[in-house]
Amino acid sequence: MLIEANPFKVFAGSQGQAIAQRVCEHLKCSLGHVKIERFSDGEYAATFEDSVRGQSVYLIQSTNPTADNLMELLLMIDAAKRASAYKVIAVIPYFGWARQDRKDKPRVSIGAKLVANILQVAGADRIIVVDLHADQIQGFFDIPVDHLFGSNVLAPYVENLGMDNLIIASPDVGGSKRAANFCKKLNAQTGKEVPMVICYKHRPEANRISEMRVLGDVAGKDVVIIDDIVDTAGTLCKAANVMKEAGARSVRAVISHGIMSGNASEKVMESELEELVITDSIPFDTARCPKVKIVSMAVPIAKTILAIQEHRSISEQNI
Repeated sequence: MLIEANPFKVFAGSQGQAIAQRVCEHLKCSLGHVKIERFSDGEYAATFEDSVRGQSVYLIQSTNPTADNLMELLLMIDAAKRASAYKVIAVIPYFGWARQDRKDKPRVSIGAKLVANILQVAGADRIIVVDLHADQIQGFFDIPVDHLFGSNVLAPYVENLGMDNLIIASPDVGGSKRAANFCKKLNAQTGKEVPMVICYKHRPEANRISEMRVLGDVAGKDVVIIDDIVDTAGTLCKAANVMKEAGARSVRAVISHGIMSGNASEKVMESELEELVITDSIPFDTARCPKVKIVSMAVPIAKTILAIQEHRSISEQNI
């Protein structure tokens, strides 16, 4: 039962329309109308066509590049604040610039911190995100952050495949914690101990790998590679090929965010991957790559919105 004194409305930017419609279906509400007006010089403006006065406003928009997606969200936040919304909650299925989360070399920006600052200055009162590239990004905000996990919809997908020789793989050492948590999720669901292996890679520069090898035995196993982002798909496809060379019976990948930039679709189609499973955090046309399967984060997001509205614990909702 929603609290009548604090009603809510859901709106979406250009990158959030599809997932927002699914969220609204589960919330049994209609998606609000927001107009993004574009001018000939490339500038644009956001206008709410529904009243939001005194209401909690949920704005669903991923901030993957180009920067237009982030700017759309900022304009919607500003418009909602100026229209006297009670609270403005930014629902960001994919948080762009998250890979710039630290100063790993001299004279470099920390883009994730900058984006966090901008969202707060624009007027966001709360953030809902899915699978941040690094957990510590939550600390860049001085407002509540609800961090949802793609494994809540991806792990059941893997479980339903019914593979007896299942083994989980991380495509690099940095993702080992994520893969271990996925194993833990599967262990809880199936009651079986799911093993894990790691790929070691040497990357001399961004998006280029010179060496990769498997740390662990995958011979005769059905390998599921776990990661948060597939961008150019270079690492993923190389890992799949290395697993196959090491004797894996099958290789598939389960990834939270399918950026799939450049010729990533072609790489996936030519690789040893049997399928690539992603969430709908970023819109993707599966006609571009028939190996891609999409599962939706709409239910966890809808449950989170209801928990916030009803002042209930989000962690207790099994989200």
